[in-house]
Amino acid sequence: MPSTPCSAPGRSPISASGSFGGCGTPWRGFVPTRTDHTVEAVRGDVDGARLVADLRALGLAAGRDVLVHSSLRQLGRPAGGPATLAAALREVLGPTGTVLVPTENAGNSTSSRTYLAATRGMDARQLAAFHTAMPGWDRAGTPSEGTGAFAEHVRLAPGAVRSDHPQTSFAALGPRAVELTDGHELDCHLGDRSPLGRLYAAGGWILLLGVGYRACTALHLAEYRLPVSPPRRPYRCYRQISGQRVRLDFEALDLDDSDFPVAGQALDQEPFVRRGRVGRAEARLLPVRDTVDFAVDWFSVHRSHRGR
Repeated sequence: MPSTPCSAPGRSPISASGSFGGCGTPWRGFVPTRTDHTVEAVRGDVDGARLVADLRALGLAAGRDVLVHSSLRQLGRPAGGPATLAAALREVLGPTGTVLVPTENAGNSTSSRTYLAATRGMDARQLAAFHTAMPGWDRAGTPSEGTGAFAEHVRLAPGAVRSDHPQTSFAALGPRAVELTDGHELDCHLGDRSPLGRLYAAGGWILLLGVGYRACTALHLAEYRLPVSPPRRPYRCYRQISGQRVRLDFEALDLDDSDFPVAGQALDQEPFVRRGRVGRAEARLLPVRDTVDFAVDWFSVHRSHRGR
């Protein structure tokens, strides 16, 4: 299914000068009121002015399309929670920049690590009851899982666009939001037919705030480009279609993030990786193309030694 321009039904696009968003959403829409998904305290020890200064010192510039992985705890619990980080990115990127965040889900899948851990030791009756209770993924309504308060803040922002994948969706906000999230195909979790492939084509950037390379989903794009592709495996998940829960069965690459931290150590030696601090967090800013191209070469050498 193609991406819809707005996550909320019935919202009309706005074409206004100085707008920010795939739907022409003004920049002020990037800072909605607090929700249950924000950090628990509004008070914090890092303010927006410091975040702006730190982001600029790291090398983030106006007009860029940037994939953000973040931990607000590591950042220093900014006053105002994720809205403060959103406002800081707004000021640095300006009206022509676009923010992309992961909004993935595992709770609707019977082929995920989350499912295997939750059902370990269940008997047949318990397993059947668990399957019956599993939710179907809804693009507009299903919250993201495990990607942090800032990612959920972006997903809920007026004008945000979410890619149409029931397991590894992304949400974007900015003038290229539709372009980055459109055409996310079911059998291509994190490859060229996903927002990662579109971000690569757009010459985008990766911003890691208080998280390590294990969280760097763009490294998965390199797996799709290896001379010898990883094996494929079956996947199963549930999504909502026309108000009904529907089971989806498909095959896709068996992705592996176990060596991302080691690959990251090698990446940190490359001159294109910018390192610094944003708030209280260790931060990295990387160009997607250089990062993925490096990872293709690195995986080609090091994974061949372990049978991948």
